[in-house]
Amino acid sequence: MPGKRGAYIFPSLLTTGGMFFGFYAIMAGLTGQFERGALAIIAAAIIDGLDGRVARAMNATSAFGKEYDSLADFLSFGIAPAVLIHQWALIPFNRVGWAGAFLYAACGALRLARFNVQHYVGDERVFKRYFQGLPIPAAAGVLVATLLFYLEMGWELPKSGGDHGGWAWLPLLLVYALGILMVSNIRFRSMKDLDWHRSRPFLTLVGVVIFLAVLTIHLAVTLFLLSWVYLASAFHSHREYRRLLAEGKEVEEDEVKDFTV
Repeated sequence: MPGKRGAYIFPSLLTTGGMFFGFYAIMAGLTGQFERGALAIIAAAIIDGLDGRVARAMNATSAFGKEYDSLADFLSFGIAPAVLIHQWALIPFNRVGWAGAFLYAACGALRLARFNVQHYVGDERVFKRYFQGLPIPAAAGVLVATLLFYLEMGWELPKSGGDHGGWAWLPLLLVYALGILMVSNIRFRSMKDLDWHRSRPFLTLVGVVIFLAVLTIHLAVTLFLLSWVYLASAFHSHREYRRLLAEGKEVEEDEVKDFTV
């Protein structure tokens, strides 16, 4: 008789917590509470960064947990940002606006599906160093950081109709650009290769304290700058990836057979 299959409770509870914040962000967006919705997505991203680490630390990883985490990511970083940004900035663009929000969500789903079916051989350290395409939590982070930055700066967006204004175009362009970046072959640093347990110089701790202080004073501005710096870092990370490819240290991706779109 086959053994019973179960789910590890604590990591799954963390994933459920992230899903709750994603669902709350959707409700906040539908009721016009855009700042609360953006902060809820940030909370979901923090939890998303914890649940996998907790599962590995507890030796509680499972196929169920992986699939459940992907579904939670799609809700929190695919559907929730799309709804939030549409309600905040894309309604005046009518069909172009909701088509952009749908494209973002659909590309997020494709990004997650591609990641789940990819298999790698070769140097695992190199594989951990790069993501193929923009990660969906990072894409959501760019959107909500932009929203918070607009609110911090007091930039008003039109509620309907023809006069869109200069700054009103950026959220629209973002949803299209981020959607394309998620399904692209551009390599982004994953940060998974960083050793957080290794001893660091004392000045590193001082730098972290200063960063937290700045983050507290100007949360919206700091998150906006960090998110755009990460986007811009793709120029360097992709070039570095290509260099490793030329040196024969590239991770080769297995072909996924019978995969249709």
